[in-house]
Amino acid sequence: MTASEILGFSRSKAYQLARAGEFPVPVIRTGGQYTVPTAPLRAALGIGGGSSLVPA
Repeated sequence: MTASEILGFSRSKAYQLARAGEFPVPVIRTGGQYTVPTAPLRAALGIGGGSSLVPA
């Protein structure tokens, strides 16, 4: 949810994009949960590095 809010997507749109493999940054699927690594998210936003994970 955090990544989708940052990117301006609704929750349902974020899950739709993640399932289709079209989320704008890589996602990690663990069971039924998606996680977005912050380093690619921060890079996509142009705000530098990072190494933690945030929920999609």
